[in-house]
Amino acid sequence: MKSITVQSLADQFKLEVLAGAGRLDRQISRSRAHRPGLEFVGYFEFFPMERVQVLGRKEITYLLQLSVEERLLHIGNIVKYHPPCFIVTAGQQEFPYLKKFCDEEGIPLLRTADPTTEFIAKLDSYLVKALAPEQSIHGVCVNVSGIGVLLRGKSGIGKSETAHTLIRRGHRLVADDVVVLKKLGPSLLLGSHNETTREFLALRSVGLINVVRQYGRRAFQDETRIVLDIELATWRDGELSNALELEPKFSDYLGVKIPYIEIQLQPGRDVAGLIEAAANNWYLKQLGYSAAEEFMQRIHNSMQ
Repeated sequence: MKSITVQSLADQFKLEVLAGAGRLDRQISRSRAHRPGLEFVGYFEFFPMERVQVLGRKEITYLLQLSVEERLLHIGNIVKYHPPCFIVTAGQQEFPYLKKFCDEEGIPLLRTADPTTEFIAKLDSYLVKALAPEQSIHGVCVNVSGIGVLLRGKSGIGKSETAHTLIRRGHRLVADDVVVLKKLGPSLLLGSHNETTREFLALRSVGLINVVRQYGRRAFQDETRIVLDIELATWRDGELSNALELEPKFSDYLGVKIPYIEIQLQPGRDVAGLIEAAANNWYLKQLGYSAAEEFMQRIHNSMQ
């Protein structure tokens, strides 16, 4: 199971460390934050102790209304489960009792000035991506008119050159050479770069180019949802037909099925144009339209 350290979280959100500074190496392995409410009144039946515990105004105000003895009891009951860390939101202060427990138990206590709801939304989004199952593959990832496309094929087949043509037509590069795939849900696959190759595109005979420097900020984006897997292959005589619609094929990445298309290369073929057509065709299918079905219906109607 993937995990990140509390230190990574503190760095990402510029969190102030109030207690437990020596234990910022504690691991976070769950992707959703938790606000302890029922736990403060003694109900721990479903307490997600592996999650980051967020204390907003509601929780802190409730604790401050308790007697010293009750406050120590409720805080002590939660701290003994040793969650990865506590984060106090909205820049709240006046909780020395919480600092005391965290220092004694070696649990980081952090603080942010962000409002509770806003911070939890950002935190959950970050944790989902940071802890998502992932794999790296050789290929190119582009965003074609808002549609994430994975380009694969043997080395030297022309993936990067095709991506360059797409960029010149107004589309965006996401990753070249190494594409990092992250599974964010049962049917949601995110494509991104590995930071090292960010904004770079390698073109044979030309070398490395920075697409943002050459074509502007709109030529690049950090990530995209992958919805098409296109493999570029060498031309094979007699294999392509003029069938209206081939039987759908799918690739499987991390358990997510992605529609698969093979495009065979031949001098004169507008490969970038075919990729644009494939992306637009996928989009129309999501809207419930199929050109092949409409064509067959016209044939059926003409025969009646």
